[in-house]
Amino acid sequence: MPKRDLLSITDLTPRDIEALLQVAAGLKKRAKSPHILAGKTIALIFEKPSTRTLVSFASGIHALGGFPLVLQSEVLQWKRGETIPDMARTLSRYVHALVIRARQHQDVETLAKYSGIPVINGLTDSEHPCQVLADLMTLWERRGRKMSHLRKLKIVFLGDSNNVSASWMLLSGMLGLNFVLACPRGYEPQPDLLQKAKGLAGASGGRLEVLQDPARAAEGADVLYTDVWTSMGQESEESRRRLAFQPFQLNEALVARAKPGVVILHCLPARRGEEITDQVIEGPHSIVFDQAENRLHIQKAILMKLAGRAR
Repeated sequence: MPKRDLLSITDLTPRDIEALLQVAAGLKKRAKSPHILAGKTIALIFEKPSTRTLVSFASGIHALGGFPLVLQSEVLQWKRGETIPDMARTLSRYVHALVIRARQHQDVETLAKYSGIPVINGLTDSEHPCQVLADLMTLWERRGRKMSHLRKLKIVFLGDSNNVSASWMLLSGMLGLNFVLACPRGYEPQPDLLQKAKGLAGASGGRLEVLQDPARAAEGADVLYTDVWTSMGQESEESRRRLAFQPFQLNEALVARAKPGVVILHCLPARRGEEITDQVIEGPHSIVFDQAENRLHIQKAILMKLAGRAR
């Protein structure tokens, strides 16, 4: 069978996504996972530091009977005397699948193009598909495991138009969800991304908005989601970003504008006191650690789908 990659959330169909949710929920209930990766090695390449992505994938691979080969990019010839195509073709002879957390999305696309094995995007500057699948699973569980119930939610992301919000916009367009991005002027999504997401939403019946008023965005929200204001590689912009994003802090005042049953999401790590307050992340509406746990279960489902059938 031809190999499949997961570089963008749009590499999956809505049917694929619903199937992954069902498999992940089943795995979550089981004390022991099926050893579908027995005898297989999955390489985990990290160009950026990681806690949840590294540990959840490594733990998931081990639970499925495989061997997680963790490789920091500085110990490899990654872009340091060896081309990505050459590295991709070499690693394809050694391991059965690759998970990569990289700075540039284009590098992951090149790796996948020349690999004979599945490549899974563990995060790039453009997208974070595994994260949004775990987010979706967390909401899906709380809404009776029915996609139709999720389509009734107002999902609001407060902050930067970063890789997580980009994948959420595309996911929402695919599944017909109601998604609002609240960000400061000058930090809007790239026009081509927005156009693509709106095109998907037009076909699915979804609704996408980009607002500059956080209070208006939070009004009547069912879900409030935030992320760090300064991602890795943007450290030189930190002071300017902190000033621009301060009105978008997820605090009790914004929570009060949402529906009484609103839930709070954060993909972690959190800079408490910046994008989110201690009172909110530790409050009764927060489900961020359920969300973090689901990284493990959804990634096991992804591995089963993509790597379980690899040579």
